[in-house]
This record gives sequence, structure tokens and C-alpha cells, in this order.
Amino acid sequence: GLLTRLQTSAPTVRTLSTSRSHSQSIPSSLWKLGRLNHVAIAVPDLEKAQALYKDVLGARVSEAVALPEHGVYTVFVELGNTKLELLHPLGEKSPISSFLQKNKTGGMHHICIEVDDIKAAVTELKEKKIRVLSEEPKIGAHGKPVIFLHPKDCHGVLVELEQA
Repeated sequence: GLLTRLQTSAPTVRTLSTSRSHSQSIPSSLWKLGRLNHVAIAVPDLEKAQALYKDVLGARVSEAVALPEHGVYTVFVELGNTKLELLHPLGEKSPISSFLQKNKTGGMHHICIEVDDIKAAVTELKEKKIRVLSEEPKIGAHGKPVIFLHPKDCHGVLVELEQA
């Protein structure tokens, strides 16, 4: 009766003995990728953007800091598990100026991921034909060495690596 039908229609559970865990397929490196440090957003009006995150959304928002070496003003928006970095042009040669010329209302500019050894990361990534946008890491907004990876080598995303 009913019991026989239930026993014969029970799903079969299969295990894949040939599968390997994902971590086993990743070659070991001298450096490790860490956590997402921030997502950077280029903004045409820094004060309005600060007000949105602080006054409307209720986030903790830093004061604007000028980084002449990078051609930007930065503001950090503290989130529970990461930060947003608001970027605004500083000077005529700012990379953010050209970004805003193409994206008038602003938009996501880059993501920043921490690494435990930026020099080893850069060496290995160059060996793997990943282009970096400067010869050596520069000091970033957090006072730590950073380097940017070419977006064409990172599926259209500008990736910043920061020494943890």
C-alpha cells in the first residue's frame, strides 16, 4: 500500500567521490587575499554625498581629506562590515575627473581588498600577466601601501590592493 509507495519513491542521495574541495584547487601563494576593505564611489558633489549618507541614512561619515598624490578628496562612510569611500576630484589631472566626465552622476569606481603581503602579491600577479597601474605601491588613504590592478585584467573592475 502507501508504505511501499513511499519506500520506492524516496530520493536517492549521491555523493561525488571525485569532487575536490574548492580550496584544494587553488595553488598556494606567498600572500593571502583578505577582507573587502571598501567600495569606492566617485561623486560629482562631495557635500551632497556626505549629507546623504550622514543625514538621510544615518551613517558615521568622516571629514573630507585631500590626497594630492592620488588627485582625490576622500570621505569614508563607516558600515558595519566595511566602508564606502566617496571620491571627488582634486586638481585637473585627477583620475576621478575623467571618470565623472564619462559618468556625470558618479558611480562605483573601484573595490579595495586587503592583502597580507602587497609586495609578494604584486610580484606574483605580474608573473601571471596581471597589469598594475603603477610601478610601486603608493601610500593610500589609510596610510598603508596600495596598488591598483588594471580593470581589463580583472573582468572590468578596477581593483585596489591594500596592505593589511
